[in-house]
Amino acid sequence: MHYRTLGKTGLQVSEIGFGAWGIGKSGWVGAEDDESLRALHRAIDLGLNVIDTAYGYGEGHSERLIGQVLRERSEQVYVATKIPPKNRQWPAAHTTPVEDTFPGVYIREYTERSLRNLGVEALDVQQFHVWSDTWMDQGDWLDTVQQLKNEGKIRFFGVSINDHEPDSALKLVRSGAVDVVQVIYNIFDQSPEDELFPACQEHNVGVIVRVPFDEGSLTGTITPDTEFPAEDWRNRYFRDDRKREVYQRVQAIAQTLSIELEQLPEMALRYILSHPAVSTVIPGMRRVRNVERNMVVGDGQGLPDAHVQQLKAHRWIRNYYK
Repeated sequence: MHYRTLGKTGLQVSEIGFGAWGIGKSGWVGAEDDESLRALHRAIDLGLNVIDTAYGYGEGHSERLIGQVLRERSEQVYVATKIPPKNRQWPAAHTTPVEDTFPGVYIREYTERSLRNLGVEALDVQQFHVWSDTWMDQGDWLDTVQQLKNEGKIRFFGVSINDHEPDSALKLVRSGAVDVVQVIYNIFDQSPEDELFPACQEHNVGVIVRVPFDEGSLTGTITPDTEFPAEDWRNRYFRDDRKREVYQRVQAIAQTLSIELEQLPEMALRYILSHPAVSTVIPGMRRVRNVERNMVVGDGQGLPDAHVQQLKAHRWIRNYYK
């Protein structure tokens, strides 16, 4: 496993991290706790040392599973978690005042909850689960974050940027108030390359990349005939004619790179890791087989520059979350 520096935190983190939304059982169908625990252990066995979770992933369920694993391991594993917005609105509306999302008392309350769930004395990275730059000069959130740092309850502070809105955190990044940002970045959504990544490099802000496979599109397994269980949230994400759209675009990527669809997940991860601003990428890995498939990519080898340039043509501006 190859490791990178998580911006100004100085933490050395594995190129492949563990995205722990799915193991929280919130919206995803098929997660079983025993298998989730095996997947977490296997990932650590293979050199993974960063896990991204959130209180909102099963109202603390994902955090509690991770806490169980931390108690059973002696290795250094860094955990980044997230506070849900008080109004429970994803993504953040830019007209909403910060008092409705992250007032100081609320930040402290959920930090304490996450500390208990994980069974740790300090959170390596505490993130807001949504963000709007309109909050920069509002409320007491920044004072509270600094107090929690001074008290040793959080080590570093980050935000999870709104889906497909990387520029909505530029003011925060340039302010110096944030240590880490988490953002959607993949072959389809290349927009962080435009302004966010250069700003993060200039201000030494760590970058955690989420949704590397576009919720499954870039695994090459979505076809026009794919069906999800009725209660699986992907029914909404891939509604109407979206599965056909994805299928056609994925076929085009495979043709461009002259690869089989089975090779696409590796190419998708290597594309992300080819950008020097990226610290770690966090695919969801609910099963051991997913862990073993993804972890081999964290070998310090990105895509050849020629392939990176070829993939620029596959930028796809759209938002399936809406």
